[in-house]
Amino acid sequence: MNFIELFNAGGPLMWPLAIASLLTLALIVDRAINLRASRILHPTVVERITGLLEGGRVDRAIEVCREHPGLFPSIVLAGLELVGKGEAAVKEAVENAGRHESSRLHRYLGAMATIAAVTPLMGLLGTVLGMIDVFQTIADQGAGQAASLSSGISQALITTASGLVVAIPALIAHNYFQEKADFLVGELERESLRMLRGLFGSERNSPSESPPAPSMAISGD
Repeated sequence: MNFIELFNAGGPLMWPLAIASLLTLALIVDRAINLRASRILHPTVVERITGLLEGGRVDRAIEVCREHPGLFPSIVLAGLELVGKGEAAVKEAVENAGRHESSRLHRYLGAMATIAAVTPLMGLLGTVLGMIDVFQTIADQGAGQAASLSSGISQALITTASGLVVAIPALIAHNYFQEKADFLVGELERESLRMLRGLFGSERNSPSESPPAPSMAISGD
């Protein structure tokens, strides 16, 4: 039995399962491309912003963040815009921006989880429909008609297997990309706060008026 015959033997539910499998493949490819660390934390942009902040050029760093729209520049920009309000305000802004931008990293993961949950149920529905067909055939023709029973049994088994074939990769991919997205959100916040803490550190360590040198009393004999 070739693939076409196997597909046809599975009954009408094979069509939504096929669509679900193609959608799962498309979502996996999309997340694999868009959740690369080098794409989220682009080394050139990170180095450029870091260099500007180390040089104290906050205004230019803000311009660079606006020139390069993306997750990391957006989070850094949220903190830079509140630099004048203190380190606590900057930290809160970065964390809020990280939570907001995390939705972009978790995009389509809900759809992947839905596919992983629904396709086994579709396979189970195919099993039920196949068994209904088997019992209907038995009622109409008797239990001795093996050839007539085979189509219902095939439908019952094929749809169950097909539902699992679609659901298992979808579930694995969902869990993998969920963990990766959570990790990248944390990395974005940590890298942003590291840069901005360095900025506040440079301000704290900036030279100020030196206290007068202590005078030394010279005692004579």
